Amino acid sequence: MDTLNRFGHLNVPPNGPFRFIALDVETAGKTISSICQIGLCFVSDAGFIQTYSVLIDPEGPFEAFNTELHGISAETVIGAGTFPTVYASLFEVLNTHNLVQHSTFDEKAMTAACARYGLPMITSHWTNSVTIARQAWPSLKGAGGHGLANLKKHLGLEFHHHDAGEDARASASVILKAEEVLGAPLSYLTTNRQLTFPFINRSER
Repeated sequence: MDTLNRFGHLNVPPNGPFRFIALDVETAGKTISSICQIGLCFVSDAGFIQTYSVLIDPEGPFEAFNTELHGISAETVIGAGTFPTVYASLFEVLNTHNLVQHSTFDEKAMTAACARYGLPMITSHWTNSVTIARQAWPSLKGAGGHGLANLKKHLGLEFHHHDAGEDARASASVILKAEEVLGAPLSYLTTNRQLTFPFINRSER
């Protein structure tokens, strides 16, 4: 049985394939590449969800504002892997599935972290759950908006905001609830596995 963290997330990604994977990151400081946590929510064809999260040593300082927001500090990540190590272990599953993010911050952070370490960025198709939420609940525009905090209240979602695993699960839940409102599943979120290519850590060449 997998060891669980404080919110009950898996410490080892489950076996796929999956219909889609929601991804969220938390950062240590003002630099968008300073990822200190990655959270993933794996969604099956039947709508069954499993959440995974992992801490990352950002190899840089933590800003007080960021730590106050997500509760992760330099002490929290002692013994955690660096981004290249964690990313290498997740590369295949991320690169072979459709990905969901709430806003575009997560994709930008992953791209920046890959650039920082000279790693290949995943080539998966990204869906922004904010865009889907706007289609499903247009009345929220001007009434709190479509951020996770407001959607939490409007949709009755239960999650701990600003934990990467919890936010990934919330983003996945937004997609599933939006599909119910829209009356059909999003056609491009399917379990057809995408083509992949080998992970190459250029920094080790």
